[in-house]
Amino acid sequence: MGSVLRLRKLCYVEPVKFQSFESIKNAGKQQQQQQQQQRQEERTVSEVENAVQKNGRDDDEDTKKKEEGKKKMKEWRCIDSCCWVIGCLCTVWWLLVFLYYSLPAALPGFQPPESPGARLGREGVRALHPVVLVPGISTGGLELWEGKPCTEGLFRKRLWGGSFTEILKRPLCWLEHLSLDNETGLDPPGIRVRAVPGLVAADYFAPGYFVWAVLIQNLAKIGYEEKNMHMAAYDWRLSFQNTETRDQALSRLKSTIELMYLTNGRKKVVVVPHSMGVLYFLHFLKWVELPPPMGGGGGPGWCATHIKAIMNIGPPFLGVPKAVSNILSSEAKDVAVIRSMDPGVLDSEILGLQTLEHAMRVARTWDSIISLVPKGGETIWGDLDWSPEEGHGCSLAKRRTLQSSGNNKNSNHTNGKRTFSAMKDLAKYGRIISFGKEASYIPSSQLPSVDLKELLLGKPSTISNSTCQEVWTEYNELSRESIRDVADNKVYTSQTLLDLLRFVAPKMMKRAEAHFSHGIADDLNDPKYNHYKYWSNPLEMRLPGAPDMEIYCLYGVGIPTERSYVYKMSPTGKCKSIPFRIDSMAEGYEDSCLKGGVYFVDGDESVPVLSSGFMCARGWRGKTRFNPSGATTYVREYQHRPPASLLDGRGSASGAHVDIMGNVAFIEDVLRVAAGATGEEIGGDRIYSDIMRMSERINIQL
Repeated sequence: MGSVLRLRKLCYVEPVKFQSFESIKNAGKQQQQQQQQQRQEERTVSEVENAVQKNGRDDDEDTKKKEEGKKKMKEWRCIDSCCWVIGCLCTVWWLLVFLYYSLPAALPGFQPPESPGARLGREGVRALHPVVLVPGISTGGLELWEGKPCTEGLFRKRLWGGSFTEILKRPLCWLEHLSLDNETGLDPPGIRVRAVPGLVAADYFAPGYFVWAVLIQNLAKIGYEEKNMHMAAYDWRLSFQNTETRDQALSRLKSTIELMYLTNGRKKVVVVPHSMGVLYFLHFLKWVELPPPMGGGGGPGWCATHIKAIMNIGPPFLGVPKAVSNILSSEAKDVAVIRSMDPGVLDSEILGLQTLEHAMRVARTWDSIISLVPKGGETIWGDLDWSPEEGHGCSLAKRRTLQSSGNNKNSNHTNGKRTFSAMKDLAKYGRIISFGKEASYIPSSQLPSVDLKELLLGKPSTISNSTCQEVWTEYNELSRESIRDVADNKVYTSQTLLDLLRFVAPKMMKRAEAHFSHGIADDLNDPKYNHYKYWSNPLEMRLPGAPDMEIYCLYGVGIPTERSYVYKMSPTGKCKSIPFRIDSMAEGYEDSCLKGGVYFVDGDESVPVLSSGFMCARGWRGKTRFNPSGATTYVREYQHRPPASLLDGRGSASGAHVDIMGNVAFIEDVLRVAAGATGEEIGGDRIYSDIMRMSERINIQL
């Protein structure tokens, strides 16, 4: 700018000439004016230059600030977003806690419904029979009695069933102390973890997440307390007979029932087991009457004398397919979805998390999981081409479409395509494990025809991942060729999957199958069935001789429940200990039962209706070889209904496996039976599902 102005000055200034005095005088004045003008222009130029320089510096500073802002945004996306989310969750949590304790118990116009205990108490229903509660797998608390140096300060603190803060503080130490010995199935050297005693053992699984708390509270409202109500806590990780070997849990349960019977006016006991606790108490029924040392020495008639009713909640009598996916790949539908959305969360090699490998290593030391593997083989669960649930739900709609299309001779090409899709997508639930979506529905004639035992057991194993520094699982001892053979076999039914589990988890199955059996008895008079391995399988044991004892099957329906799975091989070329995973991308056609690699049927979200209801609907109904005394059985189903509002809580009308413990209709049934009512007096059977039709389709000797 200054250069331009100087050039302008040189161009317009006239040269000096010799003139008169006045001319010279005028010229001097003119020169002075020009000099003043020049100085003024120079000041203007200087001011302009300063302004330009200042603006330049401001622009540079703005540019730097923008670059720094972008850099900060990049850094924010990496880790600060996680902290921000955690901070928001904590803020919301504390706000909700504050509102919970500051607001009145009942807001005007929002009066919560009266609890069933309070209503029945007003009607005159009172405590009569003592009640024993038996928790299921994972819902009972476990506390530390002896541990390694890393557990300093945790004596008699909960390692399971509490705040779970120790998971974040010392996760590997926590996992080590929850594991059992891989050879004996008992305590590892230097570690003692025991079940929490009393009602607090399973009232809440975690703060705010009830299990038995709502039922206990309602029982208290009609007169129950600890003198006539007992929580039969046990270490749910152990095999059932090992709870007696290590802790004398069965003997203590026997003594408690006898004491409650005597101190409550010789009133028989009502037993309320939940989930795996159903199988645990089934084992107890056989144990208590047999002579020692294997049995409890109660003698014939002990159950008839001491037990009024057994009210089984969500009973997995015939096992659950979910147990198979847990052993095979340490996942179920929810884990598979998380894994597909963000693989780094569960199996990141960079972070070294290997969450599923750790979970598998620990869970495979818990013998109790084997008690939940499907029982009864293909007779109960179906084969390659048949299952009792055929025609259920979404498949039923497809079959109707298929039938209507077949009857209509003028159906067009579009209908023909729809019919073909419906035929392809008919669920074959007997194929519990299928490698590839196509293998889950193609005709059995197109499947590989191989001798599974020869395929899986005929080849020596070699260590496949010796170069990988990983969490050890039994997969580390399998060759890649053997793993590929497992997938190439394509399909496994409830019969052949036992061979599969023996192959992929040999140590676990060898140890656990000494305590559990999964078949159907040919002759219950065979002395071999006096061994404890058969006592938790209702198809391989007799109910005790107690004709007046009532047996209830209480469970929810109306929730999609896992029945069979579509698997795939894990990505190759990486250090992975688990070579198989659920194919979460496998989806069925419109309205299909296949969602995210899992085929669903009716149930309570964890246990299919078939497993919960068959024994009460048919296996024990009337006098059968499994129920020789003819003890009365009842099927009481609870149609699932999601909460209509926040005031409904988690389970006021829920049929879910755990939330049913807060179901108002369920609680009323338990309270009335405990107060002396019979099954007929509370309404007998109440059935919403297809359990009766499914039971009739099962060809079993009764």
